[in-house]
Amino acid sequence: MRRISKLTRVAVGVASLALAATACGGTSSESSGSDSETSKSEKGLAIAYDIGGKGDQSFNDAAYAGLEKAQKEFDYQTEDIEPTEGETDADKQQRLESLAKQGYNPVIGVGFAYGPAMEAAAKAYPDTSFGIVDSVVEGDNVASLVFAEQEASYLAGVAAAKATKTNTVGFIGGVDIPLIHKFEAGYKQGVEDTNSKVKVLSQYLTQTAEEGGFSSPDKGKAAAEGQIEKDADVLYQAAGLSGQGVIEAAAKAKVWAIGVDSDQYNQEALAPYKEYILTSALKDVGGAVYSLAKSVEDGKPLTGVQTFDLKVDGVGLADSNPKMGEIAGLTDAIAKAKAGIIDGTIKVKTE
Repeated sequence: MRRISKLTRVAVGVASLALAATACGGTSSESSGSDSETSKSEKGLAIAYDIGGKGDQSFNDAAYAGLEKAQKEFDYQTEDIEPTEGETDADKQQRLESLAKQGYNPVIGVGFAYGPAMEAAAKAYPDTSFGIVDSVVEGDNVASLVFAEQEASYLAGVAAAKATKTNTVGFIGGVDIPLIHKFEAGYKQGVEDTNSKVKVLSQYLTQTAEEGGFSSPDKGKAAAEGQIEKDADVLYQAAGLSGQGVIEAAAKAKVWAIGVDSDQYNQEALAPYKEYILTSALKDVGGAVYSLAKSVEDGKPLTGVQTFDLKVDGVGLADSNPKMGEIAGLTDAIAKAKAGIIDGTIKVKTE
């Protein structure tokens, strides 16, 4: 078992990682050998997905990209497991503990919903390194991988304010929770600071994750259609799998969509709509996942709160769509805003 020790804050760049186009199932894995051929000590990173699972072209797929990179670099067995509908904290805890018992190290819960389960599992398996994305869990063997989503969202707001022709833009959040409030707050501030005449329409799909706010493209599509009817011509979504419906509706209406977490302009499943994906607010979830895996491999596991912000390229704004350069002042405005956030002259709100 790898020895546990502490390491201070790590700086990682936004990783340009290829996402696998494998089908979603109950369990999938990348392996350098079968279970019978691979010893317990050769097992490496395992991740347990959040709602929506692999194939969301966003949050979970970004985590998988980090796992894929670690598997290729370290040549060890990995595992990634899908959530189940209506599962409890006890189900999540059992999943994490099962991975630790099998010898996977580190074990990462992708999403804030793993908080209670992570705390219990980490206590039960103190010699295993655990990680949780988008939440803070106390524990000597836990790394809390958190992001400055509001900073990337501010840049998205700047882009929206520069791109709109109707002076009305939209925000669609998956679930009405503090984490998604950070996306909304940064976006609204970016719009306001860029052009105070632009109106922002905001909508949340559900009050709880169990209602499908992060996993229902039909809900996202309906919300987008409603905002488009009110003249919104740029729609920013922070809604996981539901965001695909927002992008589809935007493309159908020939207005701009702004993606989230991954560079959705480059996602194969969204290729039919890419012409209308202006940009994406990036969270380097893959880089954070890989960073924890590498720290364990190096014998110096990360612990405590690891914050990924603009200063370390842990968040950012994608520039894949060449049409961004055709919008007057957009590129310069984003560069100026990014510099201001990094040097502290722009303080981005989280609420």
